[in-house]
Amino acid sequence: MNQNFSKFKQRIAGFTLLTTVLISTNANAEWSMYGLGTLGGTSSFAEDINNSGQVVGYSFTASSPYIQKAFITGPNGIGMTALGTLGGQYSFATGINDSGQVTGYSSNNSSQLHSFITGPNGVGMTDLGSLKGFETDGVYMEINRAQDINESGQVVGTDGFLGFSDEEAFMTGPDGIGMTKIISALPNSAIAINDSGQIAGNSISIENDFNGFITGPNGIGMTALDTLGGVVTFANGINNSGQVVGSSYTPGNKEIHAIVTGPNGVGITDLGTLGGTVSWALDINESGQIIGWALTAGDRSSHAFLYNDGEMLDLSLLPSVLNAGWSNLNVTAINDLGQIVGFGNLHGAQQAFLLSPFPVPEPQTYAMLLAGLGLLGFMVQRRKKRNLT
Repeated sequence: MNQNFSKFKQRIAGFTLLTTVLISTNANAEWSMYGLGTLGGTSSFAEDINNSGQVVGYSFTASSPYIQKAFITGPNGIGMTALGTLGGQYSFATGINDSGQVTGYSSNNSSQLHSFITGPNGVGMTDLGSLKGFETDGVYMEINRAQDINESGQVVGTDGFLGFSDEEAFMTGPDGIGMTKIISALPNSAIAINDSGQIAGNSISIENDFNGFITGPNGIGMTALDTLGGVVTFANGINNSGQVVGSSYTPGNKEIHAIVTGPNGVGITDLGTLGGTVSWALDINESGQIIGWALTAGDRSSHAFLYNDGEMLDLSLLPSVLNAGWSNLNVTAINDLGQIVGFGNLHGAQQAFLLSPFPVPEPQTYAMLLAGLGLLGFMVQRRKKRNLT
């Protein structure tokens, strides 16, 4: 046998083994629980995570137990850095994309609440402004709250005072430029946006009930989501296929169950519960993994769950969670690697956490894997050509 050809086969076998190990390890993952710490205060809360594992949220600071500041972490939740404010005391980070652009909202030096966007990796903070102002008790107010951001930097959120009948959903162009109202005759709020600009949100109906909706690309058009037979459906998250997650009342409106739609918001599937009468889906990643919370049959407290391949896993029962002393988990976001963020109770205080399948294949690992497979394909084709000449 040709010695070089034998080495070539050994390389293929070795790389195939590496590929098998990486895939099987992820498929049968254990879990690791990591507390993100605080900005010096007693509590912190995680709101979103990108595919590098950078986490954003807000934390109480050491300077005052009542002041909350937005934060960003490094990859895989390591290190917590304050993002600052728009000139006021408070800031809250609600969304992050894969370049590390962060959105959220902050008080400014005029005591108004405006949305913001940062540059890559949370650097800098730009005021996105608001659509309108209003007066309450003789005081002029502007309240604008960003909720999510996509890969091009389009931001969505809600303008107006929470609970007011004139609440309006908004979106921006790339990099947060240009804030426009999402056209609707009824009050509405925008919750999430995907990379084509499809928006998931909620609108108040003529009967004063909420109903979830999805738009077309770039926020154009608005289609109400189906229900499970009850009067109300809520939307909370969306992925790039246009699958929307949320919750819906069942027939008779006696229970409310977590739901997921098909692509582009078509159809509706009941995800069930953990044995109780209530469940809510909050976020979905590109592979269709869903997180949320649910009640169990014998416990009125909420339990965080991961829904995957038709099964709802109670995250509070994971050994890594129990062994570390965490309780009362609240999940908020999941990335494409299956990493989950939220906040829970640890030693009597609320703290942000990162819950990861272990080991977590990093994005560069997948890139190396794909590059290696491509190289092997090239080598095979090259050897075939040599054999033919």
